Amino acid sequence: MIDRRRLILSGLAGTSLALTPRFAFAAADTDRRFIFVIQRGAADGLGVLAPVGDPAFASARGDLAANAADGAKLDSLFTLHPQMTASATLFRQKQAAFYHAIASGYRERSHFDGQNLLETAGTRPYGRDDGWMNRLLSLLPKGESKALALATAIPPALRGPVSVSSYAPSRLPDANAALMERVAMLYAEDAQLAPLWTSATQTEAMAGGIDPSAGRGGVAAGKLVASLMAGADGARIAMVETGGWDTHINQEGRLGTALKGVDELVDTLRTELGPVWAKTLVLVATEFGRTVHVNGTRGTDHGTASAAMLFGGGLAKGGKIIADWPGLSPSQLYEGRDLKPTMRFENMVIAALSAHYGIDPERLRRSVFPDFPDMS
Repeated sequence: MIDRRRLILSGLAGTSLALTPRFAFAAADTDRRFIFVIQRGAADGLGVLAPVGDPAFASARGDLAANAADGAKLDSLFTLHPQMTASATLFRQKQAAFYHAIASGYRERSHFDGQNLLETAGTRPYGRDDGWMNRLLSLLPKGESKALALATAIPPALRGPVSVSSYAPSRLPDANAALMERVAMLYAEDAQLAPLWTSATQTEAMAGGIDPSAGRGGVAAGKLVASLMAGADGARIAMVETGGWDTHINQEGRLGTALKGVDELVDTLRTELGPVWAKTLVLVATEFGRTVHVNGTRGTDHGTASAAMLFGGGLAKGGKIIADWPGLSPSQLYEGRDLKPTMRFENMVIAALSAHYGIDPERLRRSVFPDFPDMS
């Protein structure tokens, strides 16, 4: 067994954690970085970015509304969750922007279908075999894209014809140097395995300073991602999968824990990437939101619109909240229960990526979101 250095040619992703995230990486010849943090499980946007200025908020949310008072007040309408202290600072520094009442085109409430549509940006769940992040790679400067797998699945957003790399930390002991040398000799004459082995060992070397036993959570995850994106040979596109967002029961504590992890992840990326942070864009988004009203177990159920977040040292719309707020009174809810979507996820991503990479928005739409309506 080659333990954590072995190649699994059938897949390109990592091991899961609810704030021990999974990572998938793609190499591209550009000095700009882009990281997509997906919140699998439907994050409650009303808890992340609470509309305390909406007169219907307190009565609709009940006990969950009280926690919002301790968060950072961003404007007359919205307050950020109190566990997101670093994010609040980044917002004041114009290195964060928040979007609300946002959703993909999906209008049902299945996690799997919603996540697939969020990641593939098709017209229906499982209607496309490729993901929008893989399609983005086709627009970036041509460079070496290395295929490497240390796990068995590729996130749908990264699937497609452009090769990507992935890395998953392991708690297993390292293979000894003699075994590694023998395997390298075994693969040396193989046209497929030799470049994969080289890519694997290079990725392992970049992550060599991170001890997988050092801890779980946002700080450890941020250090690992930054180590794999640093330097000339580092990844330029990354995806981080986080869990813990399906808060049907006792939402207050569970949501706070999950948000603290994301807050630590982003803040650690900022510090560890150093000057590269100025050329980094981080997107945090979920498949759909949760119900406006609290259920009988102090949680919320599957909803529709939610909140999304952008972070980065050179953010085009930093320090702003972008929302066409629909309101929370009973007559303003979607299907009488959910926050009504007033903004499409695809529009936000098109605008953010076109500004980040200097690509014409319509060209980016045609290549990355070909099933999304013409913007003209």
